[in-house]
Amino acid sequence: MKRLIKIVFWVLFSLLGAFAYVTIAFHRQEHLNSAYILTAAICSYVIGYRFYSKWIAAKVLALNDRRATPCEVHEDGKDFVRTNKWIVFGHHFAAISGPGPLVGPVLAAQFGYLPGTLWILIGAVLGGTVQDFVILAFSMRRDGKSLGEMVKEEVNTIAGVIALVGIIAIMTILLAVLSLVVVKALAESPWGVFTVGATIPIAMLMGGYMRFIRVGKILEASAIGVILLLLAVYGGKVVYEDKEGLSKIFTLAAEPLAWIIIIYGLAASVLPVWLLLAPRDYLSTFMKLGTIFLLAIGCFFVLPDLKFPAISKFIDGSGLVVAGKLFPFCFITIACGAISGFHTLISSGVTPKIITRESYSRTVGYGAMCLESLVAIMAMIAACSLEPGVYLSMNVKGAGQDYAAIAADTVAKVNAVGFPITVDKMEQLAGEVGEHTLFGRTGGAATLAVGMVRILSVFTHNQWMDLWYHFAIMFEALFILTTIDAGTRVGRYILQDALGHIWKPLGDIRSIKSNIVASSIMVCLWGYFLIQGVRDPLGGVNSLWPLFGIANQMLSVIALSLATTIILKSCLQKINNSQQLSLSTLLKKSAPILITFIPMIWLVSVTFTAGYQKIFNDDPQVGFISQARLLESKTPLLQTDFDNAKKSGDTEKITDIEKTMKFNQTLIFTNKLDAVVTGIFITLVTIILILSAREWILLISQKREPRLRETPPVWLPDYAVVERKPIKWLGWLTLFFL
Repeated sequence: MKRLIKIVFWVLFSLLGAFAYVTIAFHRQEHLNSAYILTAAICSYVIGYRFYSKWIAAKVLALNDRRATPCEVHEDGKDFVRTNKWIVFGHHFAAISGPGPLVGPVLAAQFGYLPGTLWILIGAVLGGTVQDFVILAFSMRRDGKSLGEMVKEEVNTIAGVIALVGIIAIMTILLAVLSLVVVKALAESPWGVFTVGATIPIAMLMGGYMRFIRVGKILEASAIGVILLLLAVYGGKVVYEDKEGLSKIFTLAAEPLAWIIIIYGLAASVLPVWLLLAPRDYLSTFMKLGTIFLLAIGCFFVLPDLKFPAISKFIDGSGLVVAGKLFPFCFITIACGAISGFHTLISSGVTPKIITRESYSRTVGYGAMCLESLVAIMAMIAACSLEPGVYLSMNVKGAGQDYAAIAADTVAKVNAVGFPITVDKMEQLAGEVGEHTLFGRTGGAATLAVGMVRILSVFTHNQWMDLWYHFAIMFEALFILTTIDAGTRVGRYILQDALGHIWKPLGDIRSIKSNIVASSIMVCLWGYFLIQGVRDPLGGVNSLWPLFGIANQMLSVIALSLATTIILKSCLQKINNSQQLSLSTLLKKSAPILITFIPMIWLVSVTFTAGYQKIFNDDPQVGFISQARLLESKTPLLQTDFDNAKKSGDTEKITDIEKTMKFNQTLIFTNKLDAVVTGIFITLVTIILILSAREWILLISQKREPRLRETPPVWLPDYAVVERKPIKWLGWLTLFFL
């Protein structure tokens, strides 16, 4: 009877999800209610976790809690630290949840809500979650080795070296973009700077409290941390309102803030995990989860209609926000909410070194990605609940010498594509959220904050919209900043893997000196691009975001090719080598590789198409080279104007033209650099794919022994398996809310 009830429940639950999907896909008449998207999302995540992830854990990975994890074997109090399951979950979720699930869906909303929503849901459940889960499990069984090291051992040395170079290059761009988005969100914002900065000493207090004062008292430390965090949020309001005192102190321009973030990244990479990284991410997760759940409840309570069409006119490549056609640029713009290569660096970086049981990798790897995908869905709903005219006015950069000219140019551009908006309406909205202007707030962060305000302010009867807006901005900054500290540490691990081949002491992750050297190099690499992005005349995000999307998805291609190789070896190891089996039989027994092979093929088609178009497309709005040529064609005319101005002796005109020429040369260099970097990414990933395919052919043809390079297992006593049962109900409760 109990089994029958379960079957009926899951059938009805699946039908509910199917109904929501059908409604989303075919609804075209009136505005769609966001409840359908939320229903489809929750049903997808729950079914995927309950059935798909469980099958992978049992049949593909064969997880065993008696097998000791790296922190059980190599506990050192710095990098390998036994950490509570839910703190690991909090750290992992905080580390992977960068700007991607927040900014990407907002930018991709210009194509309509349907393409982005389907990509987020299907891509996450079948691709991103699986990638994060299996890479975490594979790294755990190899002493927490990095992605590059695993490629070197499981594919071959050449592929490993190329992967290390490629990963470091991609990691540099990723961290630079992450940091740049933080700078853009916090620059000139004393409220955000104070509140986000306050999380650092609060986290260190929590770490010391659990380490020395009340050992292991997680709930006590959490309660203290949450209270202090709420006080920090209110303290930010006090700072913001003290216009002549504290507000001036905490109001930082973009470049000084960038240097502060660079110093923070270095410190976070070197300090012990228990002191800053884990407790800070755990603390930030409380706020993140609370805000996301509040937003989800708000959506069900308010039931906002989506003002955007299912598919917009911009799928032909004429969009004002994202240049390029629906395929492939929608799938490049939305990365972290569906599948993200950056996650694999966390799954093979900090997380495998602090997780205590193999079975926890399912909750941490698959579950955390489901939660991040929900964040992306919330961002999509928040953006699409705005009027298209408001959305475009915030994300289009107008031209002009002053505010009036910029506002008029922006409104003219938006009205020209058929979405009515007025300057008065935008000024009224800016006043409601406590901002001087909302025109040209590119990057997506401000757009998401306004969308969140429209939903969350219902709880306060449309009062305190300015408080909600600044709370949302701070929420986004926390999301992004927690990725930088973990990302820099992971980058240090990867760099030490490479430096260890040059001079062995540099590869010792337990050495403080080598840690500082590797961390400094890593921070200098991404710090350089961050400073250049801050100084970029167009704001940096415009030039670096396309590279971010392409690099991120190409990193996923590397990770999925590695996962396919390991799963193939695992399948072939189960076959009796004395038997001569047909090719069809071998392929049938190797069928589990499809869980990573199919997502990999899709990403190859997306990233390589996007990379080719970004380099060679004839449209200057899309192609780097064509944009550089267009700018170069303007140089002779600018030089002529400059010569004429010098002859006339017009000092003001000379200064303006010099500024324009410098601006033009900067853009030319940036576009050429972007083209070269994109070409390098494509070349490196192509070589790895060829070497991986060669390995697969040798394995399937039985010309190479399917030998896995796992660390010899250390088995824990029986009582260790029972350790997690007293809090099993808490896990189910958490998954229920997921």
